[in-house]
Amino acid sequence: MAIYSLKETKQPPQSQTKAVLWLKDNLFSSSSNIALTFVALYLIYLLLPPILNWTIFDANFDLTADNESCGREGACWSFINANLKMFIYGFYPQEELWRVNTMFGIIVALVAFGSFIKKSQYRAHYIIGSFLIYPVVAFVLLYGGLGLEIVETDKWGGLTLTIVVAAVGIVASFPLGILFALGRQSKMRIVRFISVVYIEFVRGVPLITILFMASVVLPLFFSAGMDFDKLLRALIGITLFQTAYIAEVVRGGLQAISKGQYEAADAAGLSFMQKTVLIILPQALKVSIPNIVGSFIALFKDTTLVLIIGLFDMLAIVGAATSNSSWLGRESEGYVFVAMVIWVILYSMSRYSKKLEVKFSTEHKN
Repeated sequence: MAIYSLKETKQPPQSQTKAVLWLKDNLFSSSSNIALTFVALYLIYLLLPPILNWTIFDANFDLTADNESCGREGACWSFINANLKMFIYGFYPQEELWRVNTMFGIIVALVAFGSFIKKSQYRAHYIIGSFLIYPVVAFVLLYGGLGLEIVETDKWGGLTLTIVVAAVGIVASFPLGILFALGRQSKMRIVRFISVVYIEFVRGVPLITILFMASVVLPLFFSAGMDFDKLLRALIGITLFQTAYIAEVVRGGLQAISKGQYEAADAAGLSFMQKTVLIILPQALKVSIPNIVGSFIALFKDTTLVLIIGLFDMLAIVGAATSNSSWLGRESEGYVFVAMVIWVILYSMSRYSKKLEVKFSTEHKN
């Protein structure tokens, strides 16, 4: 019998181990997959050329062109350039735009510095301090006060408003959702009953209904003549809505923790608070990362519903910009631009959640 050394063993061709095998396994593994592959290729053949012609080949990339000179065959990207400030800032006063830019700049600086000190023993204090102080600084910059001119919230809009609504909804709903999830798991009947009623009621009502209630019904609970800010109403409604979904996601993570973890914590003599904060909750949140980020992504997309109560987020700005007689009929360019911006933000959130999963993974892999 011939004996071959490892050096004499021939490796399979690269084409067989990568591209060709991938095609065989994923696209041509069965007769049904082959049929679906050809149907998909045919749809691409029908749809891709018109899309490319409209967006690239027949489009007008002259950023100084007007609506008439662009023509109607392809996209007129000068529409985006002409209304870019409106897409980003809404109707915020031109001379005060530096305040919005400063707010975004502080975010970038905080994230960059946090990455720089990620191995420092003071990183937890830095994160907690940032979450407590930055919202106050951002509100003062956007709204005014302390020597700055007051800018009413009805002038906020565009990407700025979208990010503000999403960020407040995410940051405020997360701790509330954890509390309601723990409340639903509580052995105290009244706490469990309140948590269950709240979660099931809110999850059974569409967000658009809650926004209408926050805009119309909520002011009825205040004294006559009291002016309750429209944006604040929307933020309250979105926070209450998202809290119920986060609570269910966290509850799923809590149920995934084995009973042995609870028993081990009890055997170690930990109090209920210590057991929950140090042992159970960190494991539950780690398991729930994909679903938590999925809920945040859904919330970010749902922020477009604020247009129904008169707030001009980035999507509503498309309608406002095309109402100008100079840019009639250019809604398609606006919607494509908004879709691209939102996709970049949401894709970044999704990729970051993948990194968190890998970072906090404690599974033993071969």
